[in-house]
Amino acid sequence: MLVAFELARGVLPKFFSKFSRQDFTVPQLFACLVLKEHQRKSYREAEALLRDGEHWCRAIGMKKVPDHNTLCRAFHALNLRRRASKVLDRLVHWFAAAKQLGSTIAIDSTLYDTHHRSRHYEQRLRHYASRDKSTANARRSRSLRRTPKLGIGVCTRCHLILSGLPKTGMGSDAPDFDPLLFDAWKRHPGLRDVLADAGYDSEMNHLIARHDMGVRSLIKFGAGRPSKRPPGGYYRRLMKKKLKGSQRGKKYGQRAQVETVNSMMKRNLGDALRSRSPKARQAEQLLRIITHNISLLCDDQEG
Repeated sequence: MLVAFELARGVLPKFFSKFSRQDFTVPQLFACLVLKEHQRKSYREAEALLRDGEHWCRAIGMKKVPDHNTLCRAFHALNLRRRASKVLDRLVHWFAAAKQLGSTIAIDSTLYDTHHRSRHYEQRLRHYASRDKSTANARRSRSLRRTPKLGIGVCTRCHLILSGLPKTGMGSDAPDFDPLLFDAWKRHPGLRDVLADAGYDSEMNHLIARHDMGVRSLIKFGAGRPSKRPPGGYYRRLMKKKLKGSQRGKKYGQRAQVETVNSMMKRNLGDALRSRSPKARQAEQLLRIITHNISLLCDDQEG
């Protein structure tokens, strides 16, 4: 909580409004939300946790424990879709000052569940899907349109998430390459290489990375339908030749680090979101990115 409080105190306003009750500052509530996300608690469970450990609240200057309604309202008022960028900027600055950042970024995306469900429930869904495929396919298409999706750009050296792009619904990953790379490059100008799988395969993405930002792009060839014709575009043909075969021990082999970070986030913070609306789910995904980065910072300090 102390790290989250110090992080927020430099980039977030002290109060949401001059007309608020001002029982708690925004950095204090932000620290409580990070603790809630780190411990995988609901708002009521987070309130109980804070009451059991009131010394945490006193350490950041809180005279009383916020209730679950206060935490919920603070999460929505925080508007992380607008403010998360400043928080990530300061986190990257701290890692750069500690000389933990590398020169390679790996980009990938992953899907999150919209709610928690048991293995028994999943088995029953598969059972009924086999009995009535038309109904199951219609249900599946509706759920895919509401599926939360998170794209991240990860420093392969320290597993720090340099950029994040939460979305709703399925679709091609290729349009997400530009905003993910640009945000990471803006925060860490020392980037030299970007790695991505075939979902981001596009000649335009190579041109954006190499010509606009001066970053060497290594993107696996394979988007579109299989064809015997050579791929269109100079860099796509180059990738088909250069990235052929095993990449173990080579630069592109580091792309697996972004898969590691996706696994870390789902194992440590959960693979299902608690929020109900698409807007709140996107904010929750950004909060998980920040929580993951703060956890890395705390681990480095302990080490």
